[in-house]
Amino acid sequence: MLPAYLPNPVAALLGGGTPIDGGRNFSDGRRLFGDGKTFRGLFFGVLAGIGIGLVQIWVYNISGFTSLPQHTPLSIFLLALGALLGDLAKSFFKRRLGKDRGAKWPVADQYDLVIGAFVLLLIFDYGWVATNITLPVIVIILILTPVLHRATNIIGYLIKVKEVPW
Repeated sequence: MLPAYLPNPVAALLGGGTPIDGGRNFSDGRRLFGDGKTFRGLFFGVLAGIGIGLVQIWVYNISGFTSLPQHTPLSIFLLALGALLGDLAKSFFKRRLGKDRGAKWPVADQYDLVIGAFVLLLIFDYGWVATNITLPVIVIILILTPVLHRATNIIGYLIKVKEVPW
């Protein structure tokens, strides 16, 4: 899951600039996504996910450690892009509910990246999912995701990349 876990903190760290929604509002008068979702963050987040995924492919190939899922270039791209698209979709719905940027939205805040990543994988690389994602892997993802989410948000808050520690 590293190609899906890394894009969000990298997008927060290296983002900024032009918002993806261009400052436009939806029909309800609220922003589509908000200022926190930028093209630069999307680009560098996806690039970071691809980079860590390529490292995982390399380590897998030289180590012989085969108990983890074997990534492909397509799987790492879909995990990285899907994670950020899941976060973008969550932001869209958050705005529809009248929640401000940084407002807590339990469960959605933790699993948006997992849902986005797996939606893209299921659509564009179902064979990889069927081969590599087992019940134990799913359980590990469900347990590990909120722990890592909380830890990275606290770090982001401490280094002043995030306004709130959640």
